[in-house]
Amino acid sequence: MNLYVNFNSYLEKSIINNWNRDALTDYKGITLQYHDVARKIEKLHILFEHSGVQKGDKIAICGRNSAHWAVAFFATLTYGAVVVPILHEFSADQVHNIVNHSESKLLFVGDVVVKTINCEEMPNLEGVINIPDYSLKLSRSEKLTYAREHLNELFGRRYPRAFYPEHIKYHEAQAEELALINYTSGTTGFSKGVMLPYRAIWGNLDFCLDAIGKKIPEGSNTLSILPMAHMYGMAVEFIFPFCHGCHLFFLTRLPSPAIIAQAFAEVKPAIAICVPLIVEKIIRKHIFPRVQNNGVKLLLGMPVINKKVKQRICEQVVKIFGGQAYEVVVGGAPLNQEVEQFLKNIDFPITMGYGATECAPLITFSDYQDFVPGSCGTPVAHMEVKILSDDPQNVAGEIVARGINTMLGYYKNEEATAQVLDGEGWYHTGDLGTMSADGHVFIRGRIKNMLLGANGQNVYPEEIEDKLNSMALVSESIIIQRGDKLVALVHPDYDGVHDLGFNDEDLTNIMEQNRNELNTQLPVYSKITAMELHKEEFEKTPKKSIKRYLYK
Repeated sequence: MNLYVNFNSYLEKSIINNWNRDALTDYKGITLQYHDVARKIEKLHILFEHSGVQKGDKIAICGRNSAHWAVAFFATLTYGAVVVPILHEFSADQVHNIVNHSESKLLFVGDVVVKTINCEEMPNLEGVINIPDYSLKLSRSEKLTYAREHLNELFGRRYPRAFYPEHIKYHEAQAEELALINYTSGTTGFSKGVMLPYRAIWGNLDFCLDAIGKKIPEGSNTLSILPMAHMYGMAVEFIFPFCHGCHLFFLTRLPSPAIIAQAFAEVKPAIAICVPLIVEKIIRKHIFPRVQNNGVKLLLGMPVINKKVKQRICEQVVKIFGGQAYEVVVGGAPLNQEVEQFLKNIDFPITMGYGATECAPLITFSDYQDFVPGSCGTPVAHMEVKILSDDPQNVAGEIVARGINTMLGYYKNEEATAQVLDGEGWYHTGDLGTMSADGHVFIRGRIKNMLLGANGQNVYPEEIEDKLNSMALVSESIIIQRGDKLVALVHPDYDGVHDLGFNDEDLTNIMEQNRNELNTQLPVYSKITAMELHKEEFEKTPKKSIKRYLYK
């Protein structure tokens, strides 16, 4: 592993070089400068040391995005302990199971999570620490209690004059050393602990610094919307910008579309990292109503003025994302093709990445200037990607990847590891795709989601859903199979239904028209036989993928 450079050295360098810059801000709340972050990391190191935490011990973190969550995460890695980030949306039972399964010694909890967990269900924990102020919720160790009560005294004794940049010296992390265990939420209902070594975290960071860091100035503002406990948000919205000397803003509350729009306008991030659902809602709510009237359509049809009209529309979309974003990066799920095509048509800087927790997470990505509609980019630095197909350009096969970013395996689960990591080091993603001659990857769907038509044809439900989701009053959908029939489960756009004054009968008729129109676009073996309406939104993972297994 000649390429690898000690990951923690990047944190050291960023803190020292940006000592007096703003680092972490809770949106509408506190701001920590880089020297504040360093000081808090050092205090947590003293707490760990005096409470008996050893290098390699597991420390879990569960809470909403915040500056103090970030500090706890960095403090764990730079101490040499193994961080176990837990999605705050997990149920109390899931949190208990992950803490126990990972053998975590300490648990940092946010102010919402702390009200739901039961410490008696985690008997091996030595302590539970509140994220907002690092006070003790629970201590089963006299050493921990003493260390927390005397923390300021211990810090003052170690640094009697002051705490300076020259005091920053973090754990020298080796390439194959375990850095974190990330428990996947997935869409199958079973959570596995992905063991990621420092080389995998470094591989993602090194790529981001080169591919994105060169396009945005150091010290830029960034906005953290995605859960930091999820690898996509952690790598691209959190670790990368911090190591690039950026000022990170965390949405500490539920990121509703209105709050996200307000935050974009105020923070003006230098890059926007999103899941497709956010982009689609913004475009459908704020842009499509303006551009789909007859007047604008007429102007777009005039070759002489077409370019200026597109430019004006593009400026409006850019403004919605804060006006400063070099590009908008979408990942975690496919972007609706109608929305994607519209954005490309107006020359908006949209691009798509693809990855998996098992690759920490990046597998493919392209800058917006190299982005090909429908694709998810080309293989990132340090990674090889291939399609298991005799004709990878035309016939879909499983996407496999290997390289610096790949995991060590699943924690305490050799059987599951053997199912996805083969003898040559290839990680089998479970996704179906094709690859163009110039290396752009196009995803067709998940192998486990693929349906078999009555005559043995492969049916990719995601492709049908993409078409259906662009139809009148459809908010989201799932295609399922009952016997040899395909059925569409649809959650309608009830706001639109209400605004138009439609009743249930009107809605049923519209959906039947949608079904008929959809079927004209589909081969005989994948036609939809029925539509079923769902009043509630479908349940989703934190990256906003629908939990399909709940609806089969």
